[in-house]
Parts: sequence; structure tokens; C-alpha cells
Amino acid sequence: MSEPGEELLLHEPKADAKDENIAALVRKMISIIGEDPNREGLRKTPERFEKALKFLTSGYHQNVEHILNGATFSVAYDQMVIVKDIEFFSLCEHHLLPFFGKCHVAYLPNKKVIGLSKVARLVNMFARRLQIQERLTSQIAQAIEEKISPEGVGVIIEARHLCMQMRGVEKQHGQAVTSAMLGAFRHNKETRDEFLSLARKRQS
Repeated sequence: MSEPGEELLLHEPKADAKDENIAALVRKMISIIGEDPNREGLRKTPERFEKALKFLTSGYHQNVEHILNGATFSVAYDQMVIVKDIEFFSLCEHHLLPFFGKCHVAYLPNKKVIGLSKVARLVNMFARRLQIQERLTSQIAQAIEEKISPEGVGVIIEARHLCMQMRGVEKQHGQAVTSAMLGAFRHNKETRDEFLSLARKRQS
């Protein structure tokens, strides 16, 4: 059974969801917490929130084929390809609060490569859904593995979670690091160490 996101989407809203209006629900929420949704500062907030939420979850209306759009190329290149420090923002599915950070992606080609900008677009696609960091990390790695069958794929995500910084333990400097290592990145220590070293290396 495939993970949500590889080829499954484009998602369509459920029939009952089409009858709902996000802005109207937000207006009701504002009233429930004790505010006046009709006061000047809040009058257009529900519509602004709806627009923002649709953008932040726009990844549900994309799939890997749509993102890559044929940008896979046959080449005689067998060295590591790494795209690092890809900035992203996502929404934690547990509290609907943002988490954000950087993603590092690497793979060892097996006769095919992906256009470099498409790697960043893949990250954005999976990030713009309700997510947990662990799943996001795996989905990016699995999508690349399925599309170009490389010798191996490695993905590392470093992120800060507002659900941990603004509430709960309220630790502002805590950071979560997750990784997904497939193929040579899992089985070959030298390959894995090279990726980790390159990912950690900062420009002077």
C-alpha cells in the first residue's frame, strides 16, 4: 500500500465538505473563543485565513508526476547528487501549528537524474499538507526512489515545531532531526557518512 502522496492525488473535497465554507467556520470559531468577528480588525480575517490555509495545504492537489513534469534525464553520471538547505514550511497535523526548517536531499543516480529545482518542488509538495516530520521525510525519499530507481536516496530534515515552542513544553530552541536512508545510503556506511558530512558542512 503506497504512502499518501506518491501517485494517489489529486484530492477532491468530500461531498459534504463542498457545502462547508472555511471562512464561515473560522468566523464561528472566533465567536466561540470570545471575540467579535465583526469588529474592524477581524472582519476579513476568516477570508484571509481560508486563503492562507488553501495555499498551505495546496500539496493535496498535486502529485509527483505533475511536479516532475518529465524533468528526469538519462545521463552517464554515478556520483552523489545533493540538494541541501531547502527551506520549507508545513503544518503539524496534531495541532495545525507550523513547523519549519531545512531539508537536505541526496541520491546516487542509476542512469537517471532529476532536474535540481524539481527536488525542491517535491519537498514543497509534501510539506504543503497536514504532516508529521517523520512521514514528510519518508515521502520525499520514497518519491525519488520510485521515479528514477537510484542506487540510493538520503533525506534529512531539521525543523522547529511551534506546537513545542508556543505550547506544551514551551522550549524555543528545541529542534527535531529526522532522516530516511534507502538503498546505498542505508547499507553503505561510506555513502551515508559522505552525505552526512556534506549536509552538515556550512559555507564559510
